Amino acid sequence: MSNHPTIVFHLDTRSDRPPFRQLVDQVAGAFERGQLRVGDQLPSVREVVRQITINPNTVHRAYRELEHLGLVEGRLGLGTFVVEAVESAPRSTEHSPGATRCVKVLLRRARVELGTTTLSSGCSRFCRATRRSARDRRRSGHRD
Repeated sequence: MSNHPTIVFHLDTRSDRPPFRQLVDQVAGAFERGQLRVGDQLPSVREVVRQITINPNTVHRAYRELEHLGLVEGRLGLGTFVVEAVESAPRSTEHSPGATRCVKVLLRRARVELGTTTLSSGCSRFCRATRRSARDRRRSGHRD
C-alpha cells in the first residue's frame, strides 16, 4: 500500500469525452492494469490542478464519480484512497481472483458508460446467464 500518488493525469483536449470522465477513465484503467491497488492514495485535488491545469470543481466531480462507483473513498483530512468495491461478493473457486477483479472493473466501466439503470438490468441479465452457464457446465460434468 502506498500513500504517495501513483498516477499522473493527462487530458486530451481533442477528445469528445468531458475532462471529468477522462480522469475517471484514467483511474479505472490504472486500477485495471494494477498500477493502482487497494489502499493507494490518489493525488489531492490541488496536485491534479497543478499537474494538468484544470478547474478544481472538475477534479472534485471526477473523485465523486469514482466514489459513487466504489473505486475510491474520501477520508476526511487524509485524502482519497482506492478501495475494494464489492468486498462482500461471493468468491467462486472456478476462477482466479484476477478474473474477479477484471469483471468488477469491467462492470464499473459499464456503469460509467451506461448509467446505473441500464447497468442494473444488464448486470441482472449477465449474472443470470453466468449462473445458468455454470450450472449447465456442472450438470454436463464439464471441467474448465
